[in-house]
Amino acid sequence: MSHSVSVLCNVLKVNRSTYYKFINKVPSSREQENVRIRTAILEIYAKLDKRLGAAKIAICLKRDYCISISSGRVYRLMQSMKLPKMSTVKPFIKNDSSCQENCNNVLSQNFDQPAPNLVWVCDFTYLKAASKFYYLCVILDLFSRKVKAFCLSTKIDRFLALGTLKDATDSRSISPGLIFHSDRGSQFTCDDFRKELDRLNILQSFSNKGHPYDNAVMECFFKYLKKEETSRRNYQSFEQLSLSIFQYFHGFYNSYRPHFYNDGLSPNEKENNFF
Repeated sequence: MSHSVSVLCNVLKVNRSTYYKFINKVPSSREQENVRIRTAILEIYAKLDKRLGAAKIAICLKRDYCISISSGRVYRLMQSMKLPKMSTVKPFIKNDSSCQENCNNVLSQNFDQPAPNLVWVCDFTYLKAASKFYYLCVILDLFSRKVKAFCLSTKIDRFLALGTLKDATDSRSISPGLIFHSDRGSQFTCDDFRKELDRLNILQSFSNKGHPYDNAVMECFFKYLKKEETSRRNYQSFEQLSLSIFQYFHGFYNSYRPHFYNDGLSPNEKENNFF
């Protein structure tokens, strides 16, 4: 059973002029712009699997869509879209109490480097899959914060450290004097690892005992790895975990993720602009 507009307006106590004004309303230029921006935000949000917040999405909008707006406006638009926040978990900070002779801190928290392959930093973290822990070793370049190499293993031993170093050095030529910085774990202080660095003419540097901030870049890197990828998923096997890590590093972090240290550039873009 249908009713006329007049009857419906009388029942709802709405003026007919108000009704017709509403249905014939033309969106303002601001509203039309917001629709376009919301569409772009949603594309970024879905494409990158909810990994980025308002500040980094603002960078992506300017870089990839030529939309220059403040992060505050992005935040308000995301709130209006009721996009769920990404879950976050604080990282585990490893405090290695081992002490070895000749473990000098050559780097001395000089995290800003003017060129690639001057300083590499390295560390381990643990990740869980199918109720079992696995260990990830990563080497970063301080110039661009690029992942140079990574290895995942069931054991946190010198072979994991040596395998990661081999992957990093096999894929690129390095100049004598490259600094390799890590904590004082037995994997890095053992004879096998130190002899390999000597063979490659790489200068070894260690964090001071009980000072995790001496390797703060790696601590921060693992924090965002877990925040943006591993803490958000349940892995049923080593293979699932390994694929997830590979896709994060090669499909997102190195190639696409805007980095504040790089003025919004991804690690690959930072290095490509240098050469």
